[in-house]
Amino acid sequence: MNAAPEASAAGLPRRRFNALLLAAALPLPGQARAQPAQAPYRVIDFDWVDAARSRPVPARLYWPAQPAAGAGVPLVVFSHGIGGSRQGYSYLGKHWSSRGVASLHVQHVGSDAALWRGNPFGVVGRLQAAAREGEAIARTADLRFALDQMLSEETGALGAAVDRRRLVAAGHSYGANTTLLAIGAQVVRQGHAVPCRDDRFSAAVVISAPPFYGEPNLAAVLGPVAVPTVHVTATDDVIEIPGYRSGASDRRAVFDAIGDPRKLLAVFQGGSHSVFTDRAFTGGAALNPRVKAATAELALAFLDLAFQGDDTALGEWRTTWQPILAQAPGTGFPAHSS
Repeated sequence: MNAAPEASAAGLPRRRFNALLLAAALPLPGQARAQPAQAPYRVIDFDWVDAARSRPVPARLYWPAQPAAGAGVPLVVFSHGIGGSRQGYSYLGKHWSSRGVASLHVQHVGSDAALWRGNPFGVVGRLQAAAREGEAIARTADLRFALDQMLSEETGALGAAVDRRRLVAAGHSYGANTTLLAIGAQVVRQGHAVPCRDDRFSAAVVISAPPFYGEPNLAAVLGPVAVPTVHVTATDDVIEIPGYRSGASDRRAVFDAIGDPRKLLAVFQGGSHSVFTDRAFTGGAALNPRVKAATAELALAFLDLAFQGDDTALGEWRTTWQPILAQAPGTGFPAHSS
């Protein structure tokens, strides 16, 4: 502001001028002084290194500022899409943690934002290399290691407060494939299943899952999944990476192939594959923030159902977001499931 220099130039004594500024800042008699609102979550970065693999595993934790008294804190372990980082999908971490669910966003150094740096003519090659099977398997090891660290003495009171019965795997795009592998998707090589499953996860949030490229029998891959899942996509959810194009129908195919009947599918009308990232305008300037809000809320409603058998929030979610849905999820799981 330019008020101070102008007043001084007009000859008002500095001490008197400062007193007037102070008086203007003080509350009137009986007027309450506004207090800065406390953020509903904390953000903590970890720069972990998995010594056994000589691989850095950076992570960002969104933690509730005021966890529910007398109860453990549910934890989501989130895996980003190709070219992402621990800074991404912040809208999910902020929303979940402000409502009592912690979110640990893991960065995969073999398929993270470093792919966009360097010679621009090499981007396609770097993307294709990052999508190879070796990196896909390494990403599941990243999730396991990050969860190990989170639940160890490394994080002190935070790790001790995590509810081991409510650990959730989640991810978008490549991260959705990582999530599926972590909850039991089975890829067989030379007659043996590749060991990727982490039995500690008891539910999963699967956003825009690509197909398992090169696997002719998707049901054989996803049939072994035995935890509740919620799947999120959009009618214009198309992946465009050279050699790895995938249409929106692939998201439904993944959902259909999941073996556990405790599964839900939400399909937004329109949108894009990137609408679920932190990007602000993709999929439509008006639709984009609504899809984000709906996705964040759906995950919490799903957890109420998966962990407590309570479908109240899910029913309310369907009513609230019906105008932007091409397909709404059910309000419960099959009666025979446990």
